[in-house]
Amino acid sequence: MFRRPIPYRLIFISIVLVGLGAREIALEQRPSFLRPGLKLCAYVGNEGDGTVSVVDLVSLRVQATVPVGPGLSGLRAHPTRKEIWGVSTGGGYVWVLDAASDKIVARVSVGAAPYALDFSPDGRRAYVAASGANSVVAIDCATRKVSAWARTGRNPRIAQATPDGKSVVVANRDDSTLQVFDAATFAPRATIPTASGPEQFVISRDSKTAFVSATETGQISVVDLQTSVLLVNLPLPGKPEELFLKPDGGELYITVPEAHELTIINTATHELADSLLLGSTPTRGVLDNGTVILYVSDAAAGRVVSVDLAFRSPQQPVSVGARPGALGLDPASPHDLLLVVDEGSNDLAVVRVRTKSLITMVPVGNSPRDLAILLY
Repeated sequence: MFRRPIPYRLIFISIVLVGLGAREIALEQRPSFLRPGLKLCAYVGNEGDGTVSVVDLVSLRVQATVPVGPGLSGLRAHPTRKEIWGVSTGGGYVWVLDAASDKIVARVSVGAAPYALDFSPDGRRAYVAASGANSVVAIDCATRKVSAWARTGRNPRIAQATPDGKSVVVANRDDSTLQVFDAATFAPRATIPTASGPEQFVISRDSKTAFVSATETGQISVVDLQTSVLLVNLPLPGKPEELFLKPDGGELYITVPEAHELTIINTATHELADSLLLGSTPTRGVLDNGTVILYVSDAAAGRVVSVDLAFRSPQQPVSVGARPGALGLDPASPHDLLLVVDEGSNDLAVVRVRTKSLITMVPVGNSPRDLAILLY
């Protein structure tokens, strides 16, 4: 009886191919820059149940769910400490989450209805505006205690340090003003008028100019922080959502959902330079400073659109789930992962930047709104 020879070569090749395939899948899941001993986690703020979902970005699973309090907002990774900071709007306090233990290690009372926080450039202080108390406070990040306090105008929404660390700027929504405080003494320096209802703002890298979004009137106020003068109010085709400065400072990009576009302003001439149609409702975004690519979530279309700002050209969109909102990029250079919070499906979408492909969707808590990423 004739026996067929065993195809050892074919079996060997098949084993090698299976091994290479498994290795490629493993590499696709694991960020390429992550060395043994390092951890990379995403922290998703769930507004509906007042918790933070801690997502391990290597195993792509939720490793902890941490209660932080009502009205969760303002999620930020501390620039120098292994901590995640945020505010409880309903509780009137700032909370601090220790990354190593996934536990809340401090709650700092700051006044009624805080919405956001910002860190000083050196990471030693955190600044928080309490909109219900008409005040702004500085928190010493080492002692986790309030180190300075100042009175503001009515309904302050955001307090932000200038890049040079010398000033703290506050937008007062009901007064339609921008206030400037000395960062060292917290003494008021100036109060500058803006368009009606200022909310968000960005400050130029030289700390000389602030660009303020006024949602009530659909305008951008350009403010000279050196002379404390309102330079111009620029009309937009709708209400501004988020603002992004080009790394070289030459252009300001604004998402305008009701106009379906990205509006571009020349920061030198303070004029509208261009606009790009991006889809149904472009809202939140994150800017890759290295490649100068802006990733924008389209809430109504359930996708993320990437825009090459050098050529002002939108690229192929990536479908990521129901009502995408906040976005974030991992700390690698170049970036490996783009993370997108899906507010409608209660997921965190993980996208491979290189291939613009969706890796997976990780279920998180109820009504996720905010996102922070920490490598430690």
